[in-house]
Amino acid sequence: MSATEHAPQPLYVSRTKVYPRRVKGTIRRIKWAVLIVCLAVYYLVPWLRWDRGPGHPDQAVLIDMAGHRAYFFGIEIWPQEIYYITGLLILAAVGLFFVTSMFGRLWCGYACPQTVWTDLFMWTERLIEGDRTARMRLDQQAMTLGKLTRKATKHTVWLLIGAATGGAWIMYFNDAPTVVGQIVHLEADTTVWFFFGLFTATTYLLAGWAREQVCTYMCPWPRFQASMVDEETLTVTYRTWRGEQRGSHKKGESWEGRGDCVDCRACVAVCPTGIDIRDGLQLECIGCGLCIDACDEIMDRVERPRGLIAFDTYNNQLARQRGEQASYRFLRPRTFVYSAILLLAASAMLFKLATRATIEVGVLPDRSPLFVTLSDGSIRNGYTLHISNMNPHDETFWVRVTGLPDAMLGMAGSEPQQIAAKQGMPVSVKSDSVGTFRVYLHAPRSAVNIEAPLDFIVRAAGGEVAAHASNFRGPAR
Repeated sequence: MSATEHAPQPLYVSRTKVYPRRVKGTIRRIKWAVLIVCLAVYYLVPWLRWDRGPGHPDQAVLIDMAGHRAYFFGIEIWPQEIYYITGLLILAAVGLFFVTSMFGRLWCGYACPQTVWTDLFMWTERLIEGDRTARMRLDQQAMTLGKLTRKATKHTVWLLIGAATGGAWIMYFNDAPTVVGQIVHLEADTTVWFFFGLFTATTYLLAGWAREQVCTYMCPWPRFQASMVDEETLTVTYRTWRGEQRGSHKKGESWEGRGDCVDCRACVAVCPTGIDIRDGLQLECIGCGLCIDACDEIMDRVERPRGLIAFDTYNNQLARQRGEQASYRFLRPRTFVYSAILLLAASAMLFKLATRATIEVGVLPDRSPLFVTLSDGSIRNGYTLHISNMNPHDETFWVRVTGLPDAMLGMAGSEPQQIAAKQGMPVSVKSDSVGTFRVYLHAPRSAVNIEAPLDFIVRAAGGEVAAHASNFRGPAR
């Protein structure tokens, strides 16, 4: 054996820079359309307005950290309703599993933020530095004024895109016109500047410099996507049965005894991760399908049928290789399970949203002392009552107590009122806020023996009712 065969292999290798070539075709047009829609949604949604009345934010989509609210058009989410966010995450995860089982890495190739912004950055790079060959030649040149100008212009544009991206993210947590004015006039607070800089830098680094390395090394999804796909999943596929044996071809030569692949490597030149799809399904492949457009263009030139590279299934590959008719099975066990989970989760969330209460009640009994014996021998317990009014208007509620006969209800800060607990008393709570009240219950000594269960009942003017169980404590008889 030679000495080189015994030489230790390096643990790390330098990155081989990828220079994707411009390509035209159906897949590329679809990707442009998806990119435009995704960017438009991201950048424009914070500017949409939604009238919620005086004293409330009018931004349609807003996560108000200071006000402890999340707004999505006509829906307002309170902190205790975080389960809605959990439900959305479950729907997103199962939806991703479902899409992957049907179409492979469709999300990665078209709608993933890393893909969208990398596409945008590469588009600006081509405008400034030229296509694949021009960029490769420019990088190999010594530094000149022209090269420095092009590089500086490119990175300036990248930083501007990163700043727009970071600024747009900040707008989802602050009123868009207000925070933009603060940034322009250098009046934003430290938190805004920190996150503005953080997301500007990450966009610039991940989309401009890291690119395919994010998909290959940082993202966990490629590692376990194989568990989501099967023989019936549509993936970007090189049809080996048709392409091999590959080799160069001259016009006028016979195609007998050889495949349609002319080994032009156009599929490799347009790949954003720099792989060869002819090697089969690989971890680095994001399923964008740009190699399909590149190959179809070559097939047109050599006057061979399109589709040497196409979205296809493994079973169809085998069927065509045997000369059989191809078929697609979209309904299969895993897609049925994912569909059922999606349907159940979506139905549960819609039901919960449709039956969502607009008032909530919390009761906290006094702990020290547990009870007080009054001069007339009766027992008094104190409670802190919280009433959440989720309505967009002020509301008057009737508070009463059941389960403790002959009890009297009183409110701190006023003269003792002889109001029967079962009858109740009115309290007012402002819109979209929590009212806190100090409440006292008085009960005869004979009605209490250590602990008696009771319920606080709160009824809104519109008839909606909320209840909270508690206890009335006293001495043993």
